[in-house]
Amino acid sequence: MTGKPFLYAALLLLTQCSKCKQDDPAPESQLPPATQTGANTFGCLVNGQVYQPSGNNGTANFAVLYDPGFQGGSLDIIVYSYSAGSNAQYLSFGGNQVASSTTFPFGTVSNSAARYSDAGRKNGCTRYASDDGVTSCKGQFTITRLDLAAGIISGTFAFTLAQPGCDTIKVTQGRFDKKL
Repeated sequence: MTGKPFLYAALLLLTQCSKCKQDDPAPESQLPPATQTGANTFGCLVNGQVYQPSGNNGTANFAVLYDPGFQGGSLDIIVYSYSAGSNAQYLSFGGNQVASSTTFPFGTVSNSAARYSDAGRKNGCTRYASDDGVTSCKGQFTITRLDLAAGIISGTFAFTLAQPGCDTIKVTQGRFDKKL
């Protein structure tokens, strides 16, 4: 008879844990909406985990650098996530000849590049850069709004970075919306 209360307590605990998992929001639902209003938002999933700008190391944690007069329109999007006592994670992408709303593929022959770094990763796999000659990259970014008069640039992105001997970095469901 003394074993039954323990069994009931264990069963109750298991049902409560599964209920907590069912109530956890999906990572996708934690991303900002894909807007085109200059809402100053950025978000994506990195290997299925929510990635958004956070923390401060003395510089803006979400920057969009756009020069319409350089190389047919030069775009760099730079984001980091940093908190005291943890490693910073950086994500950036961009390209040249960005002068309109269109899709830009990543790759060795394109005018665009994607990068990811995380000092907390092991085995020398801390930095991935599609323009370094070692990292392969598949994916694209799409400019959904480029309105210089209103000072707004918005878009979506997704890419996969891989290099020999390292885990693959999969960036999915990316979106950004920024005032220039």
